[in-house]
Amino acid sequence: MQRDFPEGFYWGAATASYQVEGGIDDCDWAEGAREGRVPVCGRACDHYNRYEVDFDLAVKLGHTAHRFSIEWARIEPEEGEFDQEEIEHYRQVLQALKSRNIKPFVTLWHFTQPLWFSQSGGFERADSPEVFARYAQFVVEQLGDLCDHFSTMNEPNVFGSNGWLRGSWPPFKRFALTDLVSITNSGNNFEDRAQKGFKNLFLYRRVMKNLAQSHNAAYRAIKKVSPQTEVSVVKHVIVFAANKNPVNRIKAAIANYAWTRVFMNRTHKYCDSIGLNYYFYTQFGDKRGWKKTDMDWNFAPDHIYEALMMLARYNKPLFVSEGGIADHDDSDRAEYITKQVEGVRRAIADGADVRGHLYWSLMDNYEWALGFEKQFGLIHINYDTLEREIRPSAWVYKDLIERYSKVE
Repeated sequence: MQRDFPEGFYWGAATASYQVEGGIDDCDWAEGAREGRVPVCGRACDHYNRYEVDFDLAVKLGHTAHRFSIEWARIEPEEGEFDQEEIEHYRQVLQALKSRNIKPFVTLWHFTQPLWFSQSGGFERADSPEVFARYAQFVVEQLGDLCDHFSTMNEPNVFGSNGWLRGSWPPFKRFALTDLVSITNSGNNFEDRAQKGFKNLFLYRRVMKNLAQSHNAAYRAIKKVSPQTEVSVVKHVIVFAANKNPVNRIKAAIANYAWTRVFMNRTHKYCDSIGLNYYFYTQFGDKRGWKKTDMDWNFAPDHIYEALMMLARYNKPLFVSEGGIADHDDSDRAEYITKQVEGVRRAIADGADVRGHLYWSLMDNYEWALGFEKQFGLIHINYDTLEREIRPSAWVYKDLIERYSKVE
């Protein structure tokens, strides 16, 4: 009997360092908060100190994998200077996962930049690929014995569009004609304070090219010191679709090319696998009245199928690195997860080589420029007491994991 999901398929959830760890003060987002441009993150979920408690909950929920990120500002607080104490912390995190039989998927960089890097130009710097590759190589040298899968970066297009086109994220630069990218909204348009100008479009293009080159350089650097390590990039895919109108079909094709294929065409040869982050489905010419998530995004979990099939053309193993819903009262999350998993199952049946599914997120967290208002977590966080409470939808996800992991 053919299995719905391949043997050894990984199930779990994801987090990111700045969003959950707390106590990170020397990065661009913390600086933005001090300037009043984005909400203060502060101690967040205190996951830096409570990771073992959180991993115990993941085990209770049937998870066999966990994606998290290394905080670059902790590891390299000054350019070229590395902090061995922080390396030891992340070694302990990895050992905690290993002792619980949870496979780690490590992301080397998830949006936040050390102040020394951001203040000197960040990914606008001509040498940013070399700077990033040096950091990536160092981390893998130090942690590669405890983890065999590293993603270089998270959602490069989201980072670039919010930082250089919309102006809502650091470095708060805005190209005035950016309603086209409003779909990626994760915060307000800081039009009154953002540095506006046509030149930011060119800076965006430079940053996107440097990000692709940074991934490629990091891939080569990692393989030089650890050839056996699996290296991926985590790509945010928006599914642009269209009704039967040929003009709308052309619009969708152009949008999919610009948002997903340009970056992947530059990097896929330097990927052992590809991580998919999926949240958005939009159709040109669509007149349906969509049910909305708390982020005001279309409720379209099943369309993860098209996102996976879009990446499957690169003939690499895939894994769902993120996918989830902001749902403050947990009224829609179980349905969302169920339909999302069904979309993954369909993609596998149609030939996509999907190896894992990681829900976003394990726990509520700092949702960037929206602060702590939006709740994506399988686990609710009381930010006053830091009490953890498993939501009912998390048990539905556990039931799905058990059903699809069962050997017939």
